[in-house]
Amino acid sequence: MEERRLETATFAGGCFWCTEAVFQRVEGVEEVTSGFTGGNIKNPPYREVVTGRTGHAESVNIKFDPEKVTFEDLVNIFFATHDPTTLNRQQNDVGTHYRSAIFYHSEEQKKTAQKVVKRLEEEKTFSDPIVTEITEAGTFYEAEQEHHDYYNQNRNQPYCRVIIDPKVQKLMHKFSAKVKPAT
Repeated sequence: MEERRLETATFAGGCFWCTEAVFQRVEGVEEVTSGFTGGNIKNPPYREVVTGRTGHAESVNIKFDPEKVTFEDLVNIFFATHDPTTLNRQQNDVGTHYRSAIFYHSEEQKKTAQKVVKRLEEEKTFSDPIVTEITEAGTFYEAEQEHHDYYNQNRNQPYCRVIIDPKVQKLMHKFSAKVKPAT
């Protein structure tokens, strides 16, 4: 039996709990890990990242099957489920660690991300310019265990109901063909 070849995508779209919850529901996404990347400190703990002094962004590292979902699909979902026009901010979450970023793992991913940004800007999808950084992926540091699978384990928390639920609903509505069947 032939082994599937998974690819990696890394996105930062504000709070990693939100981004994780969205991508966990995408068909073809095999694994979503919350963590930090883009900064200058090795193995940063959450309490340091949220100070904004590490340079890291709250991010998710995604393992996906390109035969089931393309990187371009993932980029489109990423842009549709957060605000890529606010610099270092997503709703009430403010700071460089909440920036919008695509950390590409190949030249092909870089070109795809740039192509999607260009299309969204030409279509005037957003009323303000996209400020998402497109940067080469570096080392990804996994967050502490309490940050993994947060939404699925804490759906009744106010943050989950007010901030994450609408993002998940947007995914379900706008990308229903890409959503995993309910189990």
